[in-house]
Amino acid sequence: MVNAQWQTYTVLWCVKRHGMTTMGRQRLPVIVGFGGVNAAGRSSGHHAYSRMTYSAQSAAQRTRTLQSLATLMGGRAGATREQYILDHTLVRRIEDEHFDVNAVSWNQRLPILSDEKPINFDLDRKFLPDSIPPHWVVTPTSVTHVNVQIAGQQELLLPTRREFDVKSAGQLPRGFEPGKLYPSRNHPRGLQMTVFAASDALGCLGLDWEDITGRVAVDQISVYAGSAMGQLDASGAGGMLKSRYNGQRVTSKHCPLSFAEMPADFINAYVLGSFGSTGASLGACASFLYNLRHGIDDIRSGRARVAFIGAAEAPITPEIMEGYSAMGALATEKGLRQLDGLAADQAPDFRRACRPFAPNCGFTIAESAQMLVLFDDALALELGATIFGAATDVFVNADGHKKSISGPGVGNYITMARAVAAARAIVGDAALRQGGFVQAHGTGTPQNRVTESEILSRTAQVFGIEDWPVLAAKCYLGHSIGAAAGDQIATTLGIWEHGILPGIVTIDSIASDVRQDHLAISNQHREVDLAQQAYAIINSKGFGGNNASATLLSPVTARRMLRMRYSEREWQGWERANEAVRARQQAYDDGMIAGTVDPIYKFDHGVLHDSDIGMSLQALTIGGFEVRLDSVSPYHDMKID
Repeated sequence: MVNAQWQTYTVLWCVKRHGMTTMGRQRLPVIVGFGGVNAAGRSSGHHAYSRMTYSAQSAAQRTRTLQSLATLMGGRAGATREQYILDHTLVRRIEDEHFDVNAVSWNQRLPILSDEKPINFDLDRKFLPDSIPPHWVVTPTSVTHVNVQIAGQQELLLPTRREFDVKSAGQLPRGFEPGKLYPSRNHPRGLQMTVFAASDALGCLGLDWEDITGRVAVDQISVYAGSAMGQLDASGAGGMLKSRYNGQRVTSKHCPLSFAEMPADFINAYVLGSFGSTGASLGACASFLYNLRHGIDDIRSGRARVAFIGAAEAPITPEIMEGYSAMGALATEKGLRQLDGLAADQAPDFRRACRPFAPNCGFTIAESAQMLVLFDDALALELGATIFGAATDVFVNADGHKKSISGPGVGNYITMARAVAAARAIVGDAALRQGGFVQAHGTGTPQNRVTESEILSRTAQVFGIEDWPVLAAKCYLGHSIGAAAGDQIATTLGIWEHGILPGIVTIDSIASDVRQDHLAISNQHREVDLAQQAYAIINSKGFGGNNASATLLSPVTARRMLRMRYSEREWQGWERANEAVRARQQAYDDGMIAGTVDPIYKFDHGVLHDSDIGMSLQALTIGGFEVRLDSVSPYHDMKID
């Protein structure tokens, strides 16, 4: 009796709060938009993917990809520009736009010991330290200057330069400066990239944001986005931490703009104007999937009808790279030379710095900002949104007890097995074995190639999968830390549009310690039948034992599922509405290629105040929007009244 009452109550509560109409019927989180920028270019329109698979694309697609990249890079595509564009995209030698790898600034410690005579020099008074060291003798020589004598030992820091051991990274296309596209006001680079990526995702939607907010309650739009490491360049925490050390002033923007959840804050405040749920869930290199899990949960539970998911990372600075290099995690010039048997005076091929599942020597750091837009299936059908796929599950598990906090552990076995089991439950055994692939974490480190290949092989074996295609987007893009899974997802959406599995083109052979049973790892592009593509597994691993694996469904699978839920009349209505959406998506892409579309940045726009708020027991009104307050307790059996 109690169970029956509870089930009845649950149905009523779900109908009232979440719009569910039948017991167990969950909303499907549909991918309706995506955008961003990484070393391969702009994500929307599948341009970054097309750059990755450039050699396998048609002539017409190659031309359009070049045009897209040329606009980003500040020029026009043409026969004479093609090689320049190709050379200055993807992983490559670090370019001077970031820093000079042959002359990185640093401070050399310089302990000076005077002999019988003190060290003697004149100094402008304004450069005197506030606290005069006890072994200094300061004598005024004029109104503006003093003479300083130092007896004994004095430790100085001498500004100098040195050669950097790591010389490769996955950099944004040369010449692309997102901060020049809007009034960036000294924003950290990661936040500049966030504004571009969020705007790109909105353009990719093919829908007016105002139309969406007019149909969706203000508290049913979620934004989850962040940076695994925060904003650590000179305009963020990096500037704050080293300003006094370098004799400079800390600004009022250094601290607040450095927070790790700031990408979500920027999207809410300056792009969407959202009032809904927000935040960032951090899991090192798995952070994008952590945020995706929140968005999926919000839509499946009915807490949100729209979820904006993202991450932005801008770690190509000497200080950050020095930290990873000190761990032995990054591929150095010397290490690459040794892999290829080159002499000390021979330069390695920095394009091939990241070599997943092959003989390798470390990962290649990268910058990227990626955004994903999810709708519940009902909203997608209602608005005619383009269905790029569906995101049904993200599984997160820790490693348990560890020896090394940065070493891989066993938690990834759990996430992979759960993600594949989730796919199997939806698409069935036949499609699981024949219609999917896995986007490996694939960092290009010796530890990753051994441990991840073992996990993937054993998982495929258990589920009866033979020749499971294993992809590694980082060989093209590098490792963008918190945004890495966003790169993998954008690549996956490109595969489902063009039918080409990107090969791991930076490798010559697979390492002998890589387990290949049940796996298909290739350095060649492979064509697939899009009609047979059912799912993809996105795998991500992070320092500290942060493991996440996501289950994505192809647009073919997602549409088949929706056809089962909706009537033929409803489906035809979606098809008609989608024609207009696709036309707008094409117009947006054309405008981006032509360079006529600017990022959305609404500074001091529509700011609300106390006078814009209305409150009653039933609802709160805010700037014309309504937030319902007539909640029902989920703890009905424990109600105190």
